[in-house]
Amino acid sequence: MPDCPAMTKRVLVVQSSPRRDGNSALLAAAAAEGARGGGHDVTVAHLDDHVREPLRDCRRCRDADGRCAIGDGYADLLLDGYLPADGIVFATPLYWYGVSGQLKIFLDRMFCYIARSYPDADRVVDGISAKTLGLLVASEETYPGGSLAVVAEMQEFARYTRSTLVGSVRGIGNRRGDVRRDPADPLGGARRLGRELFEVPYTDYRIDTDRPASTWP
Repeated sequence: MPDCPAMTKRVLVVQSSPRRDGNSALLAAAAAEGARGGGHDVTVAHLDDHVREPLRDCRRCRDADGRCAIGDGYADLLLDGYLPADGIVFATPLYWYGVSGQLKIFLDRMFCYIARSYPDADRVVDGISAKTLGLLVASEETYPGGSLAVVAEMQEFARYTRSTLVGSVRGIGNRRGDVRRDPADPLGGARRLGRELFEVPYTDYRIDTDRPASTWP
């Protein structure tokens, strides 16, 4: 991503479906459109272009310099795309009530770069921390609990990386393009999430938190 003006944020939209024209891809495109409309510098990454293999045993896989020996485009996406970004929007179809396999592999393989056996681990740990995160999920069924596991996984990922999950949008559809017909307007919601990614009010109270009497000013 190029250097940006001071007020501009860098946003990486991670599109994890193997379908380039599927419903989660439409949600990802809408979020990217919204983020660009908000004045941000946006990159959309299709994981199929970068992730070819799952996590291996790092003790057997690393090269002589301690670097990951898997020869796909993962390292470029992580180091040159994810680390410099201020905000990340993950887009996934609902597969077996979880994230897509491509997204799971993307998250799993972060381990190779934050483990102490990687020579630049401190820079990577610093770079993947303190992100602003958004989540987009496309699912066939309307069952409200269907995507809860995905939201919970992203919340835990945010907690672990000291990041903030500021919002999620779920679109209902099976055939390609069905989310356009969803009366809840998930494409509009994805655009708003992208545009307001760094402005969404976020609170996470504890019992002793000093908080105002009203949520909204």
